Amino acid sequence: MNRTSIAIAAALAFAGLAAAKGLQLKDLPAAVQKTVTEQTKGAEIKNIAKETEKGVTQYEIETLVNGKHRDFNVDTKGGLIVVEEEVSLDSIPAPAKAAIEKKVAGGKLGMVETVTKGSVTLYEAAYTTKAGKKGAVLVKADGTETKD
Repeated sequence: MNRTSIAIAAALAFAGLAAAKGLQLKDLPAAVQKTVTEQTKGAEIKNIAKETEKGVTQYEIETLVNGKHRDFNVDTKGGLIVVEEEVSLDSIPAPAKAAIEKKVAGGKLGMVETVTKGSVTLYEAAYTTKAGKKGAVLVKADGTETKD
């Protein structure tokens, strides 16, 4: 293989990696583009990915708004499925905060997010235990732990 062939192969490999990293707004169906545009006013889009969860094709959009993470998923028809927004622990309802603090119990608290699906809002927190094991807890506003 000569140098030109190697350079072309390297350029193609790099282009493939760049494409695998994420989609662009222009790559999305029109209805999805509309929802993404509405949901990203004042936000920096960090990544757009197409994924399938439980047989449903959707687009996950990762953004930063005022230095905080705000991610959301949109179905192929432009419907908003879920919004995850970084918040401070002190900003969530007291029972949810208490449940998260109890779960973390001496470990290290990571990012706290509101998770909104339709009219339901849950609170999720990432944490690391004293033993160094990573975990996450999802609770309702009343502090009840839930899976989803």
